Parts: sequence; C-alpha cells; structure tokens
Amino acid sequence: MKKLFYISLLVGAVLSFGLTSFYPIDGYKTTGIKRLYQLQKFQEDSVPYNRIPFGAYKKLDEIELNLKSRTDSIDELLVEDKDFAKDMERLFPGSGYSASIMDMSNPDKLRYAAFRENTGYQPGSVGKLAVLLAVMDQMAKVCPDSWEQRTMYMQDIKVTSRYWGLGDHHTIPIYDIEKDKLVKRQVIATDEFSIYEWLDHMVSVSNNGAASIMYREAMLMAAFESDYVNLTAEKAEQYFKDTPRDSLTNLAHAVVNEPLRRLGITEDDWRLGGMFTRSADKYVGRKGGSTGTPKGLMKFLVQLEQGKVVDEKSSLEMKRLMYATDRRIRYARSSRLDSAAVYFKSGSYYKCDRTKNPNCKDYAGNVFNYMNSVIIVEHPNGVKYITCLMTNVLNKNSAGAHMYLASMIDDIINKDNNAMKEAIKEEEYKSDNEETDN
Repeated sequence: MKKLFYISLLVGAVLSFGLTSFYPIDGYKTTGIKRLYQLQKFQEDSVPYNRIPFGAYKKLDEIELNLKSRTDSIDELLVEDKDFAKDMERLFPGSGYSASIMDMSNPDKLRYAAFRENTGYQPGSVGKLAVLLAVMDQMAKVCPDSWEQRTMYMQDIKVTSRYWGLGDHHTIPIYDIEKDKLVKRQVIATDEFSIYEWLDHMVSVSNNGAASIMYREAMLMAAFESDYVNLTAEKAEQYFKDTPRDSLTNLAHAVVNEPLRRLGITEDDWRLGGMFTRSADKYVGRKGGSTGTPKGLMKFLVQLEQGKVVDEKSSLEMKRLMYATDRRIRYARSSRLDSAAVYFKSGSYYKCDRTKNPNCKDYAGNVFNYMNSVIIVEHPNGVKYITCLMTNVLNKNSAGAHMYLASMIDDIINKDNNAMKEAIKEEEYKSDNEETDN
C-alpha cells in the first residue's frame, strides 16, 4: 500500500534528485535511496572503497546538461561531419555493428558520425530508459505545476511488488541503515519501496521486476491522474481486474511510446513492445515488438542534454539517474574512461540453439546475440561526447569488443590527452559474478 509521509504539501518541500548506483553518492537525503547512504558513509568515514573509479565521485550540483544553449531541432543537430565520420567508420568491422557518436566538447561546433545507424536491434535493458521516461512524463502530468511536489511524491509514495516483480534473476541491493547491513537478493512479492528506489533498482542493477513495477505505475498514473497519489494497492489491482485486456495493452503501449514520438523518435527508431517480466502478462499483453537503433537512442540522449525530455528539470534528473557510481561494465569499463564521469545503460539479449552447439555460452548466442551500450562521457579536460553502440555478433561475448571500441573512440575524440598513453588491445572480457544485464 502507498504510504504518504506527510499531511499536506509544503511549499518549502525538499527537492529530490534522481537515483541509483547511477545516482550521485550524495543523493540520499534528497531521494531516500538507502543504498546511497552507505556509500556516502564510506566517503565520510574514509572507508577504502575500490569498486568505483575516480570519475564516479561527482556531486549532485556538479552534474549539468551540456546542450541547453542549442535550441535547434534534433534533425538539424544530427548532421554528419564527414572528416569525423571517416575517422570513426574505420573502427567498425562491418555487419553486426551499428553506432552513432556525437562530440559535444564544443556545443557551438558539434561533430556527429554514424555507422549503419538506422539498423534495428533488440534493445534489451536499454529499453528501460523508455520506462524511466514514461514515469517522469506521467509524474509531470500528475503534478504539472510543481517539480518539488513530483520529487516529494517519488520519495514518499511506497508501492509493493506483488506478482509484477517476480521471476527475474537479477538481485537488488537492500540496505538496512539501523543494522548497517547490505543484502542482495531477488525481488519478492512483499517488497515495498518508494518510486525512487524502484527506479534505482531498474536502472542501476537492471532488475526486470523493478522495470515492470515502474511500467505498471506509469500506467496507473495515466489512468488515475491526480488521484494516483492516494491510490492503494487494492484499488490498483481492482483496476487491472476490471479493465479489458486490450484496453490495458493499448494504454501500456501508449504510456511508454508516445513520449518518444513527441521527441521525433519514430517507431522504427525506437519502440518498446511490452513489460519485462512474464508475470505482468496476467493482465497486460504485448504490442508491436521492441526495437532500437543507434539514431533513435542518439535522438533521446541529445535532447536529454538540451533539456527537452519532458522538461529541463526532468532531463537533468534522468541524466543524474544514469550517472554510474557503482562498478562499470562492458563499454564503460574501458580504462580510458576511469577519470571520466559516465552516464550509462547497457542491455543484452541472446538465444542459444544447443542442438547446433551444446557448448553455446551466455552472452554468446548462436541464434541472435544482441549487446547494446549507450553512454555520455565527460572528461575533466572538457572533452564530452555521446556514443550509442549496438551489436549482433554470433558466438561471441561482445563485451570485450564494446570495451575495446570505447577505448578507440575515446582515443579519437580525446586524442590530445591520450596520445602518450599505451595502445589498447582487444582482449578477452572477464565478467564478475554480479554482471548480468538483459
């Protein structure tokens, strides 16, 4: 049940900003995300913590939008720079690879390159950014006149998992402040967290159950509008029981896809076809399938940097949400990025036919093998860029290729800084036990 920890809205309400081990470490007081409290205590008590690199220690007020000065339309901004594109195209092997790259180090002189940027891929967990957008879009409709109200509700409203969050192997971090104990486990039906915390679980550890729960809440916000803030779990479940399945499916499709269309992102650019757990199929069907392209994802991230995704404050909040303050994986693990702040989402989706190869491995599918990385990189020297990389290379874990390409792309854009560094070679990628994302 949702519990509101206030009697009335206060004009002086504290602003709540964003989320996750992708959210700045000093964000606990403004979000209530308990896991951040532990990381902040490590800093305050000078506890050694080698899990994250130098670039992961930015504070809330140090994260900014880079393209607010550019009011151009997205089509006017995504114009290829021929020399820049020539440098970038040499990096990609060909079939199975697609990318879009925007150098925004100088906002007045952007450089854009693209390689097979309109090719569609199954987006995997990168699609969770569309759910994040849906929640922020609906919260703006629930509280159209006050950013402070939106963030207060996101911190104070608690929602339970119920069956929606079940069936995912990804664990979530649960920190008990009083006992100073961190536990990682799968979502259970009785789990209850704030909207901020569920978003944290969805983005930072890519929990599919959290994504379905947040997808559900975006639907309920659309259905109940301003009454959503007083909605109980019982009334919400009754709504799903009473509403025809096709109506729920159409609402689900609209809630996550219409905000993308308003950004000029077409159905072929990027669309989300359904929720992330099978348990959600009890009431909500799938529609249209999911696809993503490097160009569609670039349209989203460039407009995020412009402050055009929902509104400027929502754009900044989503960017803070993407800020990586936990271990880095795949593309973001490149040592070239250690000193950089990175705003990152990865996704993968693969299938093995073990009648063809009994030894087909995880993330090395022989039927399809999608791996996707979207990232904003900000170096201390002012070099800033966006990369959207999507691959489908069979029989190979492409995480190593993503990490290698990250280094090569950085060597081109950040060449003055990297010129004297040792050359990077592609090597076998070694993942840790926690590294799963699909």
